[in-house]
Amino acid sequence: MPKITFFNLPEDKRENLVHAAKKEFARVPLNQASVSNIIKDAKIPRGSFYQYFDDKEDAFFFLLNSHVSAYKMHFLETLYKNNGDIFEAMIDFYTAIITEEKENLQFLRNLFLNMTHRIETVMARSFGENDLNENFRKIGSLINKEKLNIMDERELFHMMQIISSVTFHNIVKKFARELPFDEAVTNYRTEIYLLKKGFVSV
Repeated sequence: MPKITFFNLPEDKRENLVHAAKKEFARVPLNQASVSNIIKDAKIPRGSFYQYFDDKEDAFFFLLNSHVSAYKMHFLETLYKNNGDIFEAMIDFYTAIITEEKENLQFLRNLFLNMTHRIETVMARSFGENDLNENFRKIGSLINKEKLNIMDERELFHMMQIISSVTFHNIVKKFARELPFDEAVTNYRTEIYLLKKGFVSV
């Protein structure tokens, strides 16, 4: 988390620093990012940067958590809009991610093509959780379970883990292969509908 001095900055200076950091992390992955480029773009001394953040990882994960909070809110709204249909909600959610504005899209591209366990853990909070906790139960309460072939909350949790994996895989594939929008959405929709339909004919 940023230091208290960051939150005490005037809003325009705080936004300027955030924009400079986002620009750098959109340019290159975290391991290649440079504090020098951030402070140059933000027009602040190097010492000031370290008054606000411990290091570049601190700045990166602050930005990532901000993205995740926004995505989580969007996902909840998407679930509500789709009357709790988790499959249609996920298609809308996936579409929103791959149509982000240019800088955010490049940030996400670097994110997914250089995924680490820590990044994946944070990203998973967009539309699920890594544990059966209160946050997950809040999401689960919005999902229409009437037509789902699940027995209990634990099975719902594992279903969401599977959907998360399919979603992450498709986002990585979209960025890695530079797939056109229509092809990426068609591929994802096919896999989501296969999960919805199941693989065994009863």
